This record gives sequence, structure tokens and C-alpha cells, in this order.
Amino acid sequence: MLSKYDYDAIVIGAGVGGLVCGCYLAKAGLKTVIIEKNPKVGGYCTSFSSKGFSFDTFVHSLGSCRKNGNITKIIEELNLTNEITLNRSDPSDIIITPNHRIFFWSDFRKTIQEFQENFPKEAKNIKDFFSYLLNHNNISLVSIRNNTFKDLLDRYFANAELKAILGFPVLGNIGLPPSLASAFAALKLYQEFMFDGGYYPSGNMQTFADVLAHKFNDYGGELILSNLVKKIDIKNNKTMEIILAKKNISMSSKYVISNIDAIQTFSCLLGETIVDKHFLNKLSTMKTSLSMFILYLGFDNEIEKLPKEGSNVWYLPHYDIEKLYIGAEKRGANNIAEYMMHIFTKKNISIFINANFDSKEYWNAHKEEISIKLIKKLEISFPCLSQKIVYRQMTTPYVLYKTTLNQKGAAYGWASMPSQFAEPGLTQITPIENLYLCSHWSTLAQGVGGVAYLGNNTAKLILRKERINSK
Repeated sequence: MLSKYDYDAIVIGAGVGGLVCGCYLAKAGLKTVIIEKNPKVGGYCTSFSSKGFSFDTFVHSLGSCRKNGNITKIIEELNLTNEITLNRSDPSDIIITPNHRIFFWSDFRKTIQEFQENFPKEAKNIKDFFSYLLNHNNISLVSIRNNTFKDLLDRYFANAELKAILGFPVLGNIGLPPSLASAFAALKLYQEFMFDGGYYPSGNMQTFADVLAHKFNDYGGELILSNLVKKIDIKNNKTMEIILAKKNISMSSKYVISNIDAIQTFSCLLGETIVDKHFLNKLSTMKTSLSMFILYLGFDNEIEKLPKEGSNVWYLPHYDIEKLYIGAEKRGANNIAEYMMHIFTKKNISIFINANFDSKEYWNAHKEEISIKLIKKLEISFPCLSQKIVYRQMTTPYVLYKTTLNQKGAAYGWASMPSQFAEPGLTQITPIENLYLCSHWSTLAQGVGGVAYLGNNTAKLILRKERINSK
């Protein structure tokens, strides 16, 4: 459409946000290419099979799939209804503590009742808190942008155990304790993932990314895999030029959409000759989220005592979430306490723990030891489990970095603190004209539902600028 360029839009990174953005742009008629450094699409939303077992690499379930939810809207608008089937686990999540076992059910009223039965003295406060959570939209939630989740929990509750249980999924899914986590980000997590979570595409998580990629091709988009973008240049103050690592191939475009790490985008691909030094300095002082250590296990026989297939099980050993966070920042074999387990089937599971990046050398030296300590933790609940293991694989923070180039292997992009919410220049609109962001490095949203929304919304910003109807 914009014929003086090789492409109307270039999307860097084929994670979910980039795929969604590319689909909307191509559907509207823009000549669009998505460039991905890896041999398959999906980013953190990928899967793999080995020795007869299938695992999701990182993302293990979807949220925001209710009627009018972010992902449901995208599926409908991109005409994917007949191409993807979503099933839902019920319960989606189980939190196990020394004194409580709390289930998150598909019927949120049942979940509220679950909390009330465990904490009868807080029954009214629980009702009021979840009513506040469920009945507020993005605009009204922005009023708490300067609050931490701890501020909000303290406003409603007195019971320390209850506040710790509510704060635990925030630590696990955002990588921050309530005292540091943005109240906005935490409540969106509850709205879109805890109360509307547990969805899983037929097949595996790779299916979701692959269906988006196929639809992008159907709309006329071009997908280039196994090719790294090594530079973004700007010609004549307007034209964006991308240079690929292989054979120094270059291509021009009016719009570039970054679905990759923001530091990689601004510091490495653009650099000081294009980006203001003050902006680059700001990036260098911002805090990234924690990373993850993930253990994948396959068993020779079904472990009957495992919870229901598809469930996420959270083990909270005590009620000091701040201490758990400090332990995650200094992750080592001697301070493994909390963990989250996803049940693919009774024969294969994955175990997640928050961790800092440290270094390639640290994880190469300690990953085996940490893996063994995690298995011993599991055996407290499932005796003799180690004797049934026939497959074991690990993903370290360094592997996450190597796969995605996310700064320090960050699991969630920027740390979702109030001071970093909707940071100017790091929303969808950047200081560079016609350069947009649509990933969890935008300081606006996290999780698959969040980045899917950003991909959709970023495309619509561009289409409005071009005065093209996005329907």
C-alpha cells in the first residue's frame, strides 16, 4: 500500500504480541513482514517433545478467554474460531500452604466462597475486595497506578496469612512481592489470569502461536524465521531500514514494531546516534523482572496422587513473601522454598521457581544441584517420585536469555513496579517516530493476554494513523 517502501510494516519478533499485531496489519492490507531469530514462532509461548513426552517451554496456560476477553476478541476478529479449540481446567490453580488449601475455580463465586471458608473472619472483606477487583476496568484501575499491591491488601485485610496467599501468585506470575508490585498489574493478573485462567489450546501452547502464524500467512503476511535483526537505521528522518544478520540483507519500511527486549531495541539495534542519551540512560537504570528456572519431568508410570491434569499447583512453605522474594533474588541450591508445578498429565509435569540471572557459568555449575533439591522438595508430597523419573530437562535463566535475548533472561519484561508503570517512551508509542512496542517491554501489560491485547491495539494505532478501517 505504501509503495515507496519494501514493506509497509516490519515486526521484529514472532512472540504472541508480534504475531497478533502482524495479523491485524496484514488483514487490513498492509504489506507486513515478521522477522524471528529462532526457527519457530511463539517466543515464550512454545512447546517441545522429547522421549515421548510433550512440554510447554514456558507459558503453560492462557487467561482472558472469557466472553469479550482479550484473547477471545482476537480469535473472533481474526477469524480463528474454527482453527483453535480452547479447553479449561477446573480448578485452574491450587495454593497449598501449611494451614490451607485454596482452589481457583472457573466459577469465581465458588473461589470467593473458598477464601471465605478458609478465612471466615475476613468474609465480608473478601467479598468487598473481589467485588472491587472484578468490577473495575482499565480506566478506573489507573487511579491506583501509584499504589503497591500491599497498599491494597492492607486496605482490605488484617490477616497476614490471607494477604500472603493473595500475594503469592503475584510473586509467581509477576516476579515481585506485594510490597513492590504495582497494584494495577496485580489486579490485572487476578482479573485476566487467576479468575479467568486455566485455558489450554487443543494440542499444546505451540498450537496457539502456530495458528496465529498460519493466519498471518493467509492474510498475505511474510514470515522470515531463523534470521536475526542486527540493526535498525533511519533514512531521511522517516524511512526505517532493517538490516538482517544473514548476508547483511536490508529492507525498508514506514513502520517498525518491536516485539523484543527494549534494551536490545534501543541500545543495540538503534544506538546513540539515533536514540537520545538521556533515554538510554533511563533504560540502564530501570529494573527488569526476575527470570525462571524450570524443571521438566517425565515418569515411567502415572503418579496417581498428582492433582488434576491442567492445574497449576502453588506450594507456599511459609507466609513471609518478602523473604521468598529475597531468596529468589539470591537463588541457590540452599534456599529453594516455594515452587509452582504445572500438571500436563499424570506422567509429565514442569516445576517453576523465580530466579535471578546471575551468569551462564553459575547455572552451568549449579543447575544439576538445584534440580535434585527441587525433586527432593517434590518427594515431601509425593514419596519415591524420583524412582519413577525417566526424563529430566532444565531451562535456566541463561537459556531464556539465549532463546529470546530478553535482558537477564527476564520472565516478564520490566519489573511491574508503580514507578515503572506506563513509563513515557516505553508504552506502545516510543520517542522514535513510527517505531512502536507491543511486548511485555512496553511497561503496560504482561502475560499472553496482555501482550495479545497490545499487539491488537498497536496495530489499530497504526491503522488509525493511516486512516484505514481496522475491522
